[in-house]
Amino acid sequence: MEDLSNSDGNYDLGYQPSPSFVDQNDQSIPETPGYSTLSGESFVYGRTCSETSAFSDPIDDHSCCSEASTSHWPPTRSMAQNQAVLSRLGTKQQGNEDEKQLDYLESLELELEMMKDRFAKLLLGEDMSGTGKGVCTAVTISNAITNLYATVFGQNLRLEPLNPEKKALWKREMDCLLSVCDYIVEFTSKSQNLSNGTALEVMKSRPRSDIYVNLPALRKLDAMLIEILDSFEDREFWYAEDGSVSSNSSRTGSFRRVVKRNDEKWWVPVPCVPPCGLSEKASKHLRHKRDCANQIHKAAMAINSGVLAEMEIPDSYVASLPKSGRASIGESIYRFMLGTEKFCPDYLLDCLSVASEHEALELADSVEASMYTWRRKACIKHSKPSWGMVKELMSDVDLSDKNHILAERAESLLFALKQRYPELSQTSLDTCKIQHNRDVGQATLESYSRVLEGLAFNIVAWIEDVFFVDRAVTTQE
Repeated sequence: MEDLSNSDGNYDLGYQPSPSFVDQNDQSIPETPGYSTLSGESFVYGRTCSETSAFSDPIDDHSCCSEASTSHWPPTRSMAQNQAVLSRLGTKQQGNEDEKQLDYLESLELELEMMKDRFAKLLLGEDMSGTGKGVCTAVTISNAITNLYATVFGQNLRLEPLNPEKKALWKREMDCLLSVCDYIVEFTSKSQNLSNGTALEVMKSRPRSDIYVNLPALRKLDAMLIEILDSFEDREFWYAEDGSVSSNSSRTGSFRRVVKRNDEKWWVPVPCVPPCGLSEKASKHLRHKRDCANQIHKAAMAINSGVLAEMEIPDSYVASLPKSGRASIGESIYRFMLGTEKFCPDYLLDCLSVASEHEALELADSVEASMYTWRRKACIKHSKPSWGMVKELMSDVDLSDKNHILAERAESLLFALKQRYPELSQTSLDTCKIQHNRDVGQATLESYSRVLEGLAFNIVAWIEDVFFVDRAVTTQE
């Protein structure tokens, strides 16, 4: 009894009694297993009052001493048993490492197959017959970036984070397509002093100036757009498809029956907001992201316009120019452009009342064709054989010449038209430049800026749709 009381005192102090102190005839207390089960994913060392350690020794009736041990540590198992447990643990950890290694090898194999596909298309010029009738490398890269954008963002018509797989696909393949710009360089002279004091001029390579300036900016804009989409993981609005708002019982009814709007793009999902409208915090977040996307859109559009302006005008477009710019834009626009002393393009656009995007694109094509017709007439007295000299000749043209004035006003009208209709498709000249371009660096910058410009414009439009719904619901309430 004295020994048993001593063991009870030790148990109160945190000592776990050996199973030998438990009466074997008493079946109310279950036997403790000799070792704990180890998880295959992680090893957790857990100990409670009813369990022994995984490394403790099983104890029988003859192994107990007459007095309770004063040590708080249970007896340890033999070295051979410990080695067996550690061997089983090491086997499971080795299995996990093997699975990770297999996953890594599979990802490398997928990237290798992707690079083979890209390399083959670049060499063949998208001509799978191999007869050499494919397009040039610049057009191939431009088409590849455009098709990749359609694959990743073509079905993403909502303000929500991009699918992780598509995000990884976009980053991986864009890195591959943009890597060609790392090898487009220009050489500049640099002074170098030798150890004996002799000064030498050596040629040093660096990225071409247009790539050096624009490519890092486009990468930054790309990351900012992905960040904007990721910020809408937790949102107060949701989307209804095919007239159904949600399976949630608190969101009953269809937004299409509540608010009527002219849905020209019927395939775009309809945003829905709570009955009381968006909270002030959600509205502020939407306004901030809309402003950011709008600035990104302007920056991408400026880069795209600059790259297109630097591309050479194809001879096929020059041959198709009208002989008279007056006949191209029409009598009424011609009289307005020439008859006023101070030309206001925005006022002219208000008077024209362009009703659709198709009409705006036709007007842009005619104004652009007239602009180059008048520029050619203004420079015709120099009689230079190459159309590429027009930019240099414009500095020598008399500023009071009528053709020069009309060309400058046509350019301002075209700029105002593109600013008023930012979703306007590419003009005939832009399309012709892209198709006949042979500069790989310009093709990469143009296509990259064009797809980012489209994504930024879509984000702004989606946010405007949410605000439209919020205003309609608030007004109805």
